[in-house]
Amino acid sequence: MIPFAVLIPVALVLEYALHLVADLLNLRAIRADLPAEFHDVYDAERYRKSQEYTRTKTRFGLVPTTFHLVTLFVFWYAHGFQWLDEVVRGFGFGAIGTGLAFIGLLGLAHMVLSIPFSWYGTFVIEERFGFNKTTPKTLWMDALKGMVLAVVLGGPLLAAILWFFAAAGPLAWLWCWLVVTAFMVVIQFVAPTWIMPLFNKFEPIEEGELRGAVLEYAKQVSFPLEGLFVIDGSRRSTKANAFFTGFGKRKRVALFDTLIEKQSTEELVAIVAHEIGHYKRGHITKGMVIGILQTGVVFFLLSLVLREQALFDAFFLAQPSTYAGLILFSLLFAPIDLVLSFCVQAFSRKNEFEADAFARSTTGSGERLVSALKHLAADSLQNLTPHPLYVKLHYSHPPLMQRIAALRAD
Repeated sequence: MIPFAVLIPVALVLEYALHLVADLLNLRAIRADLPAEFHDVYDAERYRKSQEYTRTKTRFGLVPTTFHLVTLFVFWYAHGFQWLDEVVRGFGFGAIGTGLAFIGLLGLAHMVLSIPFSWYGTFVIEERFGFNKTTPKTLWMDALKGMVLAVVLGGPLLAAILWFFAAAGPLAWLWCWLVVTAFMVVIQFVAPTWIMPLFNKFEPIEEGELRGAVLEYAKQVSFPLEGLFVIDGSRRSTKANAFFTGFGKRKRVALFDTLIEKQSTEELVAIVAHEIGHYKRGHITKGMVIGILQTGVVFFLLSLVLREQALFDAFFLAQPSTYAGLILFSLLFAPIDLVLSFCVQAFSRKNEFEADAFARSTTGSGERLVSALKHLAADSLQNLTPHPLYVKLHYSHPPLMQRIAALRAD
């Protein structure tokens, strides 16, 4: 058996190398010539700009990835985990309080270290390419709200997990799985009305051509649309988007104001049809079931290694603990998570094809959605020729050329 002290760093480096190779291949896959399909939405200058945007984001993305990996290794081999463990044990908070402090401080440190990269990405790169509408105040408030939510929602959940592993014996993983599953389900119901509005304003779309067309379409496909909203995406970016969220009476279809501004009514109805297609094809439920099953696997595997002294020795920790074990296991689980992500992304891309097909069949033509997708690609400077490996690693949606071909297939 490969020692944890060897297995984990090797796995982390190999994962980093895989992403690096995918990035480099993606850069090489950029084509100088504009695909004929897009001559109606791209001119030469916009296409050149889209290529430069892909290059700039990809190259910059290597910086935080490399920085965080190096920082992890420095902290690890400088016995940082042991030092932090000694510090939080000195607070005298008890097992659960100590665990919350240990994980909370690591999370806070990661957030602080990430801020400069987020700042540069937003106020330099996105600004340079004309996308950014975020103000420094909005960026800081988003970070603060995210931190408060992590404490208010994540804190009690983490405390429950620590308690179960301390008190529930061999079946602790099962109890944790049940609690986290309940949490995930509740969040799906409350997020649309309680959490999302903390970051964006949701306003009902006013009476008029668009609302009438969408409601008429929803009626045709027997979809009880409880909420049709416009979201103020322009507060942060000129990029456009749409999404479906919620269950039961909490269902919402939200269109970014930037999307409504740039698309025709027919295109917007096609986009809504795609979002409704996710619901009609059961993708929301299937995705949740997969997430729940994956969570169960994670907790079961965690229970197998949580008391393995060799895992703690690999990180120079003198005393085993559940809270430290959670962090160390997340690093050990990284290669497994990578494999699972391949499967989850592939499943997501399959769902997108199915939602596209639903939109085509219920709107009478795939061309409306094709037109909408092409305009979205041009507006967001989307890379039209991504490398297959990069797609497998990062794309939850199929590449645009594949989506168009499927929408036009007989």
